[in-house]
Amino acid sequence: MKPLAPALAAAGALAFAAQAEAGETACVFERGVLIVPAQVMGVSGDFILDTGQARTQLSESQAEGAGLAGPELVGELRFAGLSRAAQPIAVADLDARTVFLPTPIAGVIGMDALRGLVLDVRFAPCRVWVGSPAAAPAFRADREAPLGWASGLPVMQASVNDGARGWPGEFVPATGLDLSLRLDDRLAAAPDATQPKELYPGGVGRARLAGVEFAGDMFANIDVGLIKGAPDAPWPAGWIGGPVLSHYRLRFDFVADRLQIARKR
Repeated sequence: MKPLAPALAAAGALAFAAQAEAGETACVFERGVLIVPAQVMGVSGDFILDTGQARTQLSESQAEGAGLAGPELVGELRFAGLSRAAQPIAVADLDARTVFLPTPIAGVIGMDALRGLVLDVRFAPCRVWVGSPAAAPAFRADREAPLGWASGLPVMQASVNDGARGWPGEFVPATGLDLSLRLDDRLAAAPDATQPKELYPGGVGRARLAGVEFAGDMFANIDVGLIKGAPDAPWPAGWIGGPVLSHYRLRFDFVADRLQIARKR
């Protein structure tokens, strides 16, 4: 995949200079992950746009190359016509989550930059719109689901089943997750896995699950990983990722706390 930023830099610069609070950009949906061109702390490049990540992050290598000392920064974020002058940014090692992506990733745009906005995602052809509710374009939804919040992340009701029983819970719709599903390891296990550690973030292992129900649709025989739960905070049952979400067009309304869903047209 060719890097996004160079091809889009000229169009992006015009939108950023106007300090617009709404805009649209081309994106790439690569290996289940949504990627957009952005600029963070003056660093331009390709960023994962992840509704399943609480914090906006800049990769350690990019921060070091720009002479920025972490681990916590505050600076300007620009993408899709938005500009945030004082965005909190964490400097993080992103190698584990980006090693399988063919394009170098400069960072992650997380929910701390998206909350209070509307985010529209079309996976094919890949386009992202973001802005205030008043500026949002028309969106014809087939259905919608209420969004709650857990540990700074949006959650919605969904259910999983292992072929013998089902389990409903609150799941994060995560545009930056390359798996169909990642489950809290207090709720699920893979007893037959030869290398169970590889099922966690950064690992290469994949288990299979009978199905996940999302927005009234059932997805069968899905790929799934695990994640360590947070015992001292509200915590989702799991994350539903790009391989499932990409079957739809999505509007995340982080003001009205609802997810509007449309089948691809």
